[in-house]
Amino acid sequence: MNIEQIYTGCLAQGAYYIESDGEVAIIDPLREVSPYVKRAENDNAKIKYIFETHFHADFVSGHVTLSKETGAPIIYGPTANPSFDAIIAEDGQEFKLGKITFKVLHTPGHTMESTTYLLRDENGKDHAIFSGDTLFLGDVGRPDLAQKSADMTQEQLAGTLFDSLRTKIMPLADDVIVYPAHGAGSACGKNMMKETVDTLGNQKNMNYALRADMTREEFIKEVTDGLLPPPKYFPLNVKMNKEGYEDIGDVLDRGNVELSPNEFEKAANDTEALVLDVRHQDEFVKGHIPRSIFIGLNGDFAPWVGDLIADTKQPLLLVIPEGKEEEAITRLSRVGFDAAIGYLKGGIEAWKAAGKEIDQITSITSSEAKDLIDKGNVGIFDVRKDGEYLSEHLVGAVHTPLSELNKHLSEFPDKGEFLVHCAGGYRSVIASSILKSRGIHNLIDVKGGYGALKNEDLEKTDYVCPTTL
Repeated sequence: MNIEQIYTGCLAQGAYYIESDGEVAIIDPLREVSPYVKRAENDNAKIKYIFETHFHADFVSGHVTLSKETGAPIIYGPTANPSFDAIIAEDGQEFKLGKITFKVLHTPGHTMESTTYLLRDENGKDHAIFSGDTLFLGDVGRPDLAQKSADMTQEQLAGTLFDSLRTKIMPLADDVIVYPAHGAGSACGKNMMKETVDTLGNQKNMNYALRADMTREEFIKEVTDGLLPPPKYFPLNVKMNKEGYEDIGDVLDRGNVELSPNEFEKAANDTEALVLDVRHQDEFVKGHIPRSIFIGLNGDFAPWVGDLIADTKQPLLLVIPEGKEEEAITRLSRVGFDAAIGYLKGGIEAWKAAGKEIDQITSITSSEAKDLIDKGNVGIFDVRKDGEYLSEHLVGAVHTPLSELNKHLSEFPDKGEFLVHCAGGYRSVIASSILKSRGIHNLIDVKGGYGALKNEDLEKTDYVCPTTL
């Protein structure tokens, strides 16, 4: 038996490749399925099953394409109702894979079809659970995403999740290994550990949601407390996972088209395409196409694309570092953004060589920012998340979180310069690009963000540990 966790940091997502005696199961595959197919071929093995823990909201799974390419059936838990052919398993149903067995544990609560797959080894011993978004390390799945489809409140869903955990998962032995669908950084939970594998026994000891003496009412309150609104693209991804989607190959063929500067400019003028620049933030600051939006590949690219652009059908024209074209289009497709129509051939240098207009962002060091702050009359805008800001911030800084930036546009001054910062310099450039696209140009980006500013002699609020907020 071989179990491999295939973890994608950008999405904080774990897919799984399990092989036994020449047969393979894939759990929650990413959209680009060729690595799974090639791996099975290298193992002289056949992909027999594709297990889905639920209809994912934060990424587009590769289940439909993988099934088409391998003939392996897609398996969902009870109550799932996809638009494509799939096996809708019964609670307790078992699937043999080589010498091992998967048992279906219906664990509704995150969504109503949410299912945990219990793996039993060749001796019939409980070995591991693939818990999807039902159980994370340090947390459980948020219960507010399926309210509409389930016709239930988040409190009712949380209560259902409590029952699932107590009746299906917590009775399992402490040495059972937990393989979740997500880790720290995912928007599907709020308190996840950075680790991606653990024992159930350790989770029983330290995961607040598995506290043995916890009442149902306490669980509901703690699980629903402090939930931030889900990213706007989540329902669109659920729809794609439930109804099907284009093969990734077709998406690549359509988007991986080089355009000369003139062709790129014409496409931008003739269509409603958004110009998305995915280079490093330092390169974007130095020079970019006017009104283009920056979201760099080197950061949490896909989630920010999903959260900020929101409409998965939005046509995109791309500015991409040379050699990263396929990567960029693939990573966009992971969150359902399939409408890329081409990229700038030769990048920004070709654009400049063609005599086209460029724009820049004024960016300064933390010490230069301190000098401006000390002189007074300069606004400070902090675009970090709520927890980061509440934990510690510069006195006088206005909180305008990046995910809600459009709600705060009226707060930015029309006259006079103002500073924009995040934690390390990535999100502040995203924010600056959005502001400039809205006609707000009197901004100054702070390199290194709060990580650099906090080392300057500037007045800060008292530090509060984020875990206590």
